[in-house]
Amino acid sequence: MTATELTQRIRQKQSYLCIGLDTDIRKLPSHLLHEPDPVFAFNRAIIDATAEFAVAYKPNIAFYEAMGPRGWESLQKTLDYIPKDCFTIADAKRGDIGNTSGLYARTFFDPSAAGLSFDSVTVAPYMGHDSVLPFLEYPGKWVILLALTSNPGSADFQRQRIHRTGEPVGEQELFDVVLETAQTWATPDQLMFVVGATQADQLARIREIVPDHFLLVPGVGAQGGSLAEVSRVGMNAGVGLLVNASRSILYASSGLDFAQKAADEARRLQQEMATYL
Repeated sequence: MTATELTQRIRQKQSYLCIGLDTDIRKLPSHLLHEPDPVFAFNRAIIDATAEFAVAYKPNIAFYEAMGPRGWESLQKTLDYIPKDCFTIADAKRGDIGNTSGLYARTFFDPSAAGLSFDSVTVAPYMGHDSVLPFLEYPGKWVILLALTSNPGSADFQRQRIHRTGEPVGEQELFDVVLETAQTWATPDQLMFVVGATQADQLARIREIVPDHFLLVPGVGAQGGSLAEVSRVGMNAGVGLLVNASRSILYASSGLDFAQKAADEARRLQQEMATYL
């Protein structure tokens, strides 16, 4: 899916909602625990209830890895079930030396390997270009690079002011360098950036650095980020946003009506997004 095609999906659905499938078996409605695969049964119901409101789904791989082989089976069934007109994100946050990154890329992009074929994968940039480039070797696949995340610990490194040769001390923060440098590795048809909704005060500045790239923005909903503010300063001519909500949708109810409550919350977000579009 190209950036143009993703924008077309967004305009057709009047939504730039990404739903994070952070499915925790410890939080599932009790009546699903009798299913042969409770995690997939939950995901299937969530997808059925929300597909008309969402343009993307983002399974957080940790929730599936933690269950061992059963979790990987649930993940594969979930990926196969997601409608083909929705963008898929493996939220894996991988990043290692080149040959290891190559194997991670195979895991999520090559269906003849692990049986998975995601559209994109989240990648950590800390080890530099040779840890990212193997993910860019797959035509039509995307890297979503961590830039400025929504967690409190993002200040430990991402917000550190640094000195670059020929520039005044303290003029840049580390995430600025990530954004600037990564643009030399790939085009806006291959590369997105993660920017947390709780960092909305930095979005205007980020848009100046990466005017044409899509941004994946987590942190709206349970983490308290403002959809209005993110949309106001983060949207570009091609929309350029995928705004993620996870817990506020998945766990809107823990009862028999969990799917309906999830649909209600997804619809609410989609309707607000439509006004900004």
